[in-house]
This record gives sequence, structure tokens and C-alpha cells, in this order.
Amino acid sequence: MPLISLVAAVVAAHLQTAAVQPLTGAWTVDLSADATQPYLKPMNLQLAADGTVTGDFYESEILAGRWKSQGGRLCVAFRTTDGVGPYHTSACLVGDRVEGQTWAENRDFVFIWSAIRSEPAPAPAR
Repeated sequence: MPLISLVAAVVAAHLQTAAVQPLTGAWTVDLSADATQPYLKPMNLQLAADGTVTGDFYESEILAGRWKSQGGRLCVAFRTTDGVGPYHTSACLVGDRVEGQTWAENRDFVFIWSAIRSEPAPAPAR
């Protein structure tokens, strides 16, 4: 492998790994429909360099997840279940927050939510 190709591959891998850091970690999701009645749930995301997402959302394991960074946006999409039916979630990083929506297919409703980090972001890989 020519040296230039090797350097390009290493740089690309580093950039891909660095891109996932802002979403990786623990988040507190605000699903409140009424500001006077807080409804907070945890979300833990692990974004891998191969484009997969693992972790949990609303205390349910992420069964299938993917992420993509494009056009200055970093977004995830994944599926969870409550044991009765699927929940389809998509969300994007907006500044230091996550904004998303979850469709509860078997319950026929959509949650629109936001999340704040509940722990410091992990240090970038070196």
C-alpha cells in the first residue's frame, strides 16, 4: 500500500472516530408534554466507527441502530421495543443537545423530545 494511501486511511479512520464522540455517552431525555410535569428518561448511546449504534433508550435496549454524519449534522436512528411492539427513534445533535422523535408504532403516537448530556462527553480518541 503506498504511503499516501495509508496516511489517507488513517486520517479517515480518525475523523470517523472523532465524529461519533459528541453523541456517545449518557443523556437525559425530556419527554414532557407539559412543562409542569417533568417526564425524564435515560438514553445511553455508543456509536461505533462502522456506523452502528448500541446502548439503550427509555430503559430499552437498542436492537438496531445506525448513525451518519453529513452536511454538518450528526444523527442516529434506531429501534427499541416495550415487549409489545416497536419504537422507531431518530435524533440529531443540535449544539450541545439532542433533538429527536420516537414513533410508538403499536401505540399510534409520536413523542417529540430533547435531551441534555447527563455526564461529561468522553475524551476524543487519540
